[in-house]
Amino acid sequence: MVKIERSFPAPKSLAEEAQKTNGRYDREDVIEQLKNDFHNKCYICEMKELQDPNVEHLLPHKNGKYPERKFDWENLFWSCGHCNGIKNNGKYDGGVMDCCKYDPEQYLSFQIKGSDVDIVVSNPDDAIQKRTAMLVTETFSLKNTGMRTYTSDERLKLLQTEMNLLYKQLEKMRNSQDSKVTMRTLRSLLRRESAFAAFKRCYIREHAAEYPELQQYVALDT
Repeated sequence: MVKIERSFPAPKSLAEEAQKTNGRYDREDVIEQLKNDFHNKCYICEMKELQDPNVEHLLPHKNGKYPERKFDWENLFWSCGHCNGIKNNGKYDGGVMDCCKYDPEQYLSFQIKGSDVDIVVSNPDDAIQKRTAMLVTETFSLKNTGMRTYTSDERLKLLQTEMNLLYKQLEKMRNSQDSKVTMRTLRSLLRRESAFAAFKRCYIREHAAEYPELQQYVALDT
C-alpha cells in the first residue's frame, strides 16, 4: 500500500446517482477516474492491470445503512475482487488506512521473508495501523477456501517475481554502477505506480547503507 493522489473534482455522476432511490456509484466516469488515480492497481495488494476491478468503500455503506458513505468520492477506492472480498469482514468495519490522505510507508514496514509477508506497524497501539497490516497480510496468506488459497498464492508468486526483478537489477548495479539502463530500470521499479511498490521501496530503505544512491527514489512524503 502506497500513497495515492486522488484527483478532484469528484466524478459528476456521483451527485446525480445519490439523488436516485437505487443510484449507482460505479458509473463510467467513476471507473475511469479511479482507474487513472490508482494507476489501475489494487490499493491493498498492489497488483496491477486488474482483470476483476472493484469500486471499494473504505468505510462500508452497509447496503444503505450509511448512505452518506455510498457516494462519497473520498470513500471510493480501486481494488481487486480478491482484496475486496477479504476486506468485507466485520473486523475491518472500523476502517483501514486512507492511502489518499496518509502515506502508509510512514507507518508500516512491508517485508517479504521467504514465502511469508510480514507487515510491521510503527505503533502497536494504533488500531488503524493494526487493521491495515492484518488486511495486507491476509491478501497474500488467507486460505480459508479453495479459491482464496489460489488467489492468495497467485499474489504471493507475483510479489516474489517482482522482488526478484528488483534483486536482479540491484546485482547488475553492483557489477556495473555506471549503467544508465540499469538505473532507469531501478527508478521504474521503485516508483509508487509500479506493482507491489511498498515492498520494493521498503527493501531499499532498509538497506540504505548498501544503496545510498537509490534513497532519493524511495523518499517518504513529508
